[in-house]
Amino acid sequence: MGIFCLPTSAAIPLHNHPGMTVFSRLLYGSMHVRSYDWVNPFSELSGDASTPRLAKLVADHVLTAPCESAVLFPASGGNIHAFTALTPCAVLDVLTPPYSPIDARHCIYYRESKFCGYPHDSTESEQELDLQEPIYVWLEESQPSSDDFVIQEGFYKGPKIKP
Repeated sequence: MGIFCLPTSAAIPLHNHPGMTVFSRLLYGSMHVRSYDWVNPFSELSGDASTPRLAKLVADHVLTAPCESAVLFPASGGNIHAFTALTPCAVLDVLTPPYSPIDARHCIYYRESKFCGYPHDSTESEQELDLQEPIYVWLEESQPSSDDFVIQEGFYKGPKIKP
């Protein structure tokens, strides 16, 4: 569980929560949300992390609190997403199961790729997808710049919460 507090114009880059369900709630403020799902969530194309994968845009809109909570599922609901604060804001995320590098549940960052075309072993084809910009994009793994993205960890110091 985490609360992400963002000042105006701060951004959380495009990332995912593999194998996890995320319950997310904007607590205050306004933010732009852009999210994607993999077109073929179970395809590993070549097993090479640098190979771009095709994703479908799920959401590209502004949220202003109070608003509905969002649920992101492992293979749907916009599990690959980015936030940009339009005003100071905070987002509460509850993740289940939790992060676990041993079980390959770690956050992966992405960027839109300049890749065009279809890998030779892809199951998707232009005829099957009816491509329309900007609904489909190619995403590739990336690392956010340490100059642009910093996470400062804090710990809860309030009263003990009993189950």
